[in-house]
Amino acid sequence: MSTTAGPAKLRELVAELEPLPRDQRMEELIDWADRFVPVDPGIATRPYPEIHRAPRCESDAYVFATDREDGTLQLHFAVENPQGLSAKAWAMILNDVASGAPLEEVAAIDPDAIWRIFGRDLSMGKGQGLIGMLELVQREARKRIDARRG
Repeated sequence: MSTTAGPAKLRELVAELEPLPRDQRMEELIDWADRFVPVDPGIATRPYPEIHRAPRCESDAYVFATDREDGTLQLHFAVENPQGLSAKAWAMILNDVASGAPLEEVAAIDPDAIWRIFGRDLSMGKGQGLIGMLELVQREARKRIDARRG
């Protein structure tokens, strides 16, 4: 098994979920989706700005980031499709592993982690949407990295 780039919590989650049988992995991912908490209205309200919309995401997911005092990100998500279980699960996973993680580690997350977590039978459309969510998270991390460099 290759090592996934990114925060340690992501590597731990990949190691936990990847070897599970498909049914058990799906149950775990549904548990993640059930924990989904939509973006607080103090952060963003509908209609959400298009710049925050994840490209290629069939579930109309939006990604927002606020700055934490320690210089890391706090992530917030909106998933407009009530049936968007994969997007909701991925949003909560990203929130768990990337909020509070070093920006360089967030920017280095390997998109292959998506297939390692969700399984190789994840449809191309869903996979592309989840990658779009990751790209927005990484864009937010890189913006802050670039701002620090001046």
